[in-house]
Amino acid sequence: MTSIAHDSEQHDSAAVIAPPPLIYLGGVALGFALEAVLPSASLPAGVRWGVGGALVVAGVAFARAFFRALVGAGTTVSPYSGSTALVTSGPYRLSRNPGYLGMALAYAGISLMTSAVWSLVSLVPTLALIEFGVIRREERYLERTFGAEYRDYKARTRRWL
Repeated sequence: MTSIAHDSEQHDSAAVIAPPPLIYLGGVALGFALEAVLPSASLPAGVRWGVGGALVVAGVAFARAFFRALVGAGTTVSPYSGSTALVTSGPYRLSRNPGYLGMALAYAGISLMTSAVWSLVSLVPTLALIEFGVIRREERYLERTFGAEYRDYKARTRRWL
Protein backbone atom coordinates (compact mmCIF):
# COMPACT_ATOMS: atom_id res chain seq x y z
CA MET A 1 0.00 0.00 0.00
CA THR A 2 1.48 3.31 -1.03
CA SER A 3 1.06 6.17 1.38
CA ILE A 4 3.03 9.31 2.02
CA ALA A 5 3.46 9.94 5.72
CA HIS A 6 2.98 13.38 7.17
CA ASP A 7 4.43 14.27 10.53
CA SER A 8 1.88 16.57 12.08
CA GLU A 9 0.49 17.37 15.46
CA GLN A 10 -1.81 19.99 14.00
CA HIS A 11 -5.53 19.77 14.50
CA ASP A 12 -6.33 21.19 11.09
CA SER A 13 -9.08 19.48 9.15
CA ALA A 14 -11.11 19.85 5.97
CA ALA A 15 -14.01 21.52 7.82
CA VAL A 16 -16.66 19.86 5.66
CA ILE A 17 -20.24 21.07 6.02
CA ALA A 18 -21.66 17.74 7.26
CA PRO A 19 -20.68 14.08 7.51
CA PRO A 20 -20.77 12.80 3.91
CA PRO A 21 -22.85 9.69 4.73
CA LEU A 22 -25.52 11.98 6.22
CA ILE A 23 -25.52 14.12 3.07
CA TYR A 24 -26.15 11.02 0.96
CA LEU A 25 -28.83 9.76 3.37
CA GLY A 26 -30.50 13.17 3.29
CA GLY A 27 -30.58 13.05 -0.51
CA VAL A 28 -32.09 9.57 -0.51
CA ALA A 29 -34.67 10.65 2.08
CA LEU A 30 -35.61 13.68 -0.02
CA GLY A 31 -35.96 11.46 -3.09
CA PHE A 32 -38.14 8.95 -1.26
CA ALA A 33 -40.28 11.77 0.14
CA LEU A 34 -40.80 13.13 -3.38
CA GLU A 35 -41.56 9.61 -4.57
CA ALA A 36 -44.26 9.29 -1.90
CA VAL A 37 -45.87 12.57 -2.97
CA LEU A 38 -45.36 12.21 -6.75
CA PRO A 39 -44.99 8.50 -7.53
CA SER A 40 -42.97 7.71 -10.64
CA ALA A 41 -43.46 4.81 -13.03
CA SER A 42 -42.04 1.44 -12.07
CA LEU A 43 -38.79 0.51 -13.77
CA PRO A 44 -38.35 -2.80 -15.64
CA ALA A 45 -37.14 -5.69 -13.47
CA GLY A 46 -33.86 -5.97 -15.41
CA VAL A 47 -33.02 -2.37 -14.66
CA ARG A 48 -34.15 -2.62 -11.07
CA TRP A 49 -32.35 -5.80 -10.11
CA GLY A 50 -29.61 -6.09 -12.74
CA VAL A 51 -28.34 -2.54 -13.03
CA GLY A 52 -29.46 -1.46 -9.56
CA GLY A 53 -27.96 -4.53 -7.92
CA ALA A 54 -24.68 -4.12 -9.80
CA LEU A 55 -24.44 -0.48 -8.73
CA VAL A 56 -25.04 -1.37 -5.08
CA VAL A 57 -22.38 -4.11 -5.19
CA ALA A 58 -19.87 -1.78 -6.90
CA GLY A 59 -20.67 1.01 -4.45
CA VAL A 60 -20.20 -1.19 -1.40
CA ALA A 61 -16.92 -2.52 -2.86
CA PHE A 62 -15.57 1.01 -3.41
CA ALA A 63 -16.67 2.17 0.03
CA ARG A 64 -15.12 -0.88 1.70
CA ALA A 65 -11.86 -0.48 -0.22
CA PHE A 66 -11.77 3.22 0.73
CA PHE A 67 -12.20 2.42 4.40
CA ARG A 68 -9.58 -0.36 4.35
CA ALA A 69 -7.05 1.82 2.50
CA LEU A 70 -7.27 4.65 5.01
CA VAL A 71 -7.25 2.39 8.05
CA GLY A 72 -4.36 0.40 6.55
CA ALA A 73 -2.33 3.58 6.10
CA GLY A 74 -3.00 4.53 9.72
CA THR A 75 -4.84 7.73 8.88
CA THR A 76 -8.30 8.90 9.81
CA VAL A 77 -11.50 8.20 7.93
CA SER A 78 -13.17 11.25 9.47
CA PRO A 79 -13.11 14.50 7.50
CA TYR A 80 -13.15 16.29 10.86
CA SER A 81 -9.74 15.00 11.91
CA GLY A 82 -6.30 15.76 10.51
CA SER A 83 -4.84 13.34 7.97
CA THR A 84 -1.50 11.74 8.76
CA ALA A 85 -0.94 10.08 5.37
CA LEU A 86 -1.77 10.77 1.74
CA VAL A 87 -3.10 7.46 0.45
CA THR A 88 -2.51 6.92 -3.26
CA SER A 89 -2.86 3.16 -3.63
CA GLY A 90 -5.75 0.71 -3.68
CA PRO A 91 -8.95 2.43 -4.77
CA TYR A 92 -7.09 5.75 -4.67
CA ARG A 93 -5.25 4.73 -7.85
CA LEU A 94 -8.59 4.95 -9.69
CA SER A 95 -10.31 7.83 -7.92
CA ARG A 96 -9.37 10.62 -5.54
CA ASN A 97 -12.75 10.05 -3.85
CA PRO A 98 -13.49 6.32 -3.77
CA GLY A 99 -15.64 6.60 -0.63
CA TYR A 100 -17.90 9.26 -2.16
CA LEU A 101 -17.95 7.38 -5.45
CA GLY A 102 -18.98 4.24 -3.57
CA MET A 103 -21.76 6.03 -1.73
CA ALA A 104 -23.01 7.62 -4.97
CA LEU A 105 -23.07 4.26 -6.76
CA ALA A 106 -24.89 2.58 -3.87
CA TYR A 107 -27.35 5.50 -3.72
CA ALA A 108 -28.09 5.16 -7.45
CA GLY A 109 -28.41 1.40 -7.13
CA ILE A 110 -30.85 1.62 -4.23
CA SER A 111 -32.87 4.19 -6.16
CA LEU A 112 -33.09 1.87 -9.16
CA MET A 113 -33.83 -1.23 -7.09
CA THR A 114 -36.76 0.54 -5.43
CA SER A 115 -37.94 2.23 -8.66
CA ALA A 116 -37.59 5.55 -6.88
CA VAL A 117 -36.89 7.75 -9.88
CA TRP A 118 -37.24 10.90 -7.76
CA SER A 119 -34.41 9.59 -5.63
CA LEU A 120 -32.23 9.53 -8.74
CA VAL A 121 -33.25 13.13 -9.42
CA SER A 122 -32.27 14.15 -5.88
CA LEU A 123 -28.84 12.58 -6.45
CA VAL A 124 -27.91 15.62 -8.58
CA PRO A 125 -28.16 18.22 -5.78
CA THR A 126 -26.69 15.69 -3.38
CA LEU A 127 -23.59 15.38 -5.57
CA ALA A 128 -23.39 19.17 -5.86
CA LEU A 129 -23.43 19.41 -2.06
CA ILE A 130 -20.73 16.73 -1.83
CA GLU A 131 -18.67 18.57 -4.46
CA PHE A 132 -18.85 22.06 -2.95
CA GLY A 133 -19.37 21.32 0.73
CA VAL A 134 -17.03 18.35 1.10
CA ILE A 135 -14.66 17.52 -1.77
CA ARG A 136 -13.40 21.01 -2.55
CA ARG A 137 -12.84 21.68 1.14
CA GLU A 138 -10.97 18.40 1.51
CA GLU A 139 -8.86 19.16 -1.54
CA ARG A 140 -7.85 22.56 -0.15
CA TYR A 141 -6.98 20.89 3.15
CA LEU A 142 -4.94 18.13 1.48
CA GLU A 143 -3.05 20.64 -0.62
CA ARG A 144 -2.31 22.71 2.48
CA THR A 145 -1.19 19.61 4.36
CA PHE A 146 0.72 17.63 1.71
CA GLY A 147 1.65 20.37 -0.78
CA ALA A 148 3.39 19.24 -3.98
CA GLU A 149 2.83 15.56 -3.19
CA TYR A 150 -0.93 16.10 -3.26
CA ARG A 151 -0.77 18.33 -6.35
CA ASP A 152 1.17 15.59 -8.19
CA TYR A 153 -1.37 12.96 -7.11
CA LYS A 154 -4.25 15.25 -8.11
CA ALA A 155 -2.69 15.81 -11.55
CA ARG A 156 -2.47 12.08 -12.29
CA THR A 157 -5.70 10.79 -10.67
CA ARG A 158 -9.25 11.67 -11.59
CA ARG A 159 -11.68 12.97 -9.01
CA TRP A 160 -14.36 10.34 -9.65
CA LEU A 161 -13.27 7.77 -12.25
